[in-house]
Amino acid sequence: MIPNKKLLLLPGDGIGPEVMQEARRVIDWLARTERVKFDIAEDLVGGASIDAHGVPITRTVIARAKEADAVLFGAVGGPQWDKQNFDNRPEIAILQLRKELGLFANLRPARVFDALADASTLKPEIVRGLDIMIVRESTGGIYFGEPRGIETLADGSKRGINTEVYTTAEIERVARVGFDLAAKRGGRLCSVEKANVMESGLLWRQIVTALGARDYPHVQLSHMYADNCAMQLAKNPQQFDVIVTSNLFGDILSDLAAMLTGSLGMLPSATLGAADASGRRHALYEPIHGSAPDIAGKGLANPLAQILSLSMLLRYSFDMQEDADLIEAAIEAVLAGGLRTPDIMQPGRAKIGTATMGDSVMRELEKLA
Repeated sequence: MIPNKKLLLLPGDGIGPEVMQEARRVIDWLARTERVKFDIAEDLVGGASIDAHGVPITRTVIARAKEADAVLFGAVGGPQWDKQNFDNRPEIAILQLRKELGLFANLRPARVFDALADASTLKPEIVRGLDIMIVRESTGGIYFGEPRGIETLADGSKRGINTEVYTTAEIERVARVGFDLAAKRGGRLCSVEKANVMESGLLWRQIVTALGARDYPHVQLSHMYADNCAMQLAKNPQQFDVIVTSNLFGDILSDLAAMLTGSLGMLPSATLGAADASGRRHALYEPIHGSAPDIAGKGLANPLAQILSLSMLLRYSFDMQEDADLIEAAIEAVLAGGLRTPDIMQPGRAKIGTATMGDSVMRELEKLA
């Protein structure tokens, strides 16, 4: 059994605590079957932290995240916090964690489980077997660039300002993550930017091209403009293996890719920092769905993205490939058996809730183990 690892759980708001509870059952099962044992801590984040402490994340929680071997995050936000100042919104918590922990590479897989090929809005033959990995730079670009803000002009009107900024080092480190992943998958990396109209995009293309030629000649590198990439994802998504792109374009394209799979409720993500001399790196794992306040507390949420985020945690933070595969196989078996939460419901399938989906995953884990 792998020695104890420090794991910080941040369930957050809305459906976050509900789906985190089902992931916690899998964590407990991993310990009970002596695969791994975690030293687990849990804390407040997002709106729950605002209510308790007045801020979306406290310095104490950030310190605990830095001490942890990995962070498993739920979801934040809700209408009750809409009147918060812009810099004190629940969503600021995730931005602060990315910045404070140096989490620069956001990994967003878009995988279509065979049983859900009919759930996509695209034709099943277009998406069946789809398995894309989008690597999004997550600590730079237009979300963090300076200057930024809203200013009042001489005539009394206002102007909003955001700045797209990237350095050689920022581009190169996230591109390396993309190249390394592509080398372990299908050997193809597509770098996405707007080099035709943005100087930051031109620099991006130049840096990625040079890095590929120098260090990754065995990986097939291609380039694509972001608008064309969006079109190609809807037209022929199977052409992609790994996509690496900037913060803004990654935000947009990963949500588009997510809907190819049929539901945001099925998709996990990982955000990784740089490895230190020992190979340890800060990492945060979260489902890409939101807090879904309209269904919070009703037992309707799909917990599979949260459980799949745990699978990514095992795979990328602890190199527990077999256990990650086991969890994903259990989920595949549940879906093949026709069980569906409302977000992925299809005619002729059995509609179930959050806890029942968790029960079903646990039964399949026991069978496969």
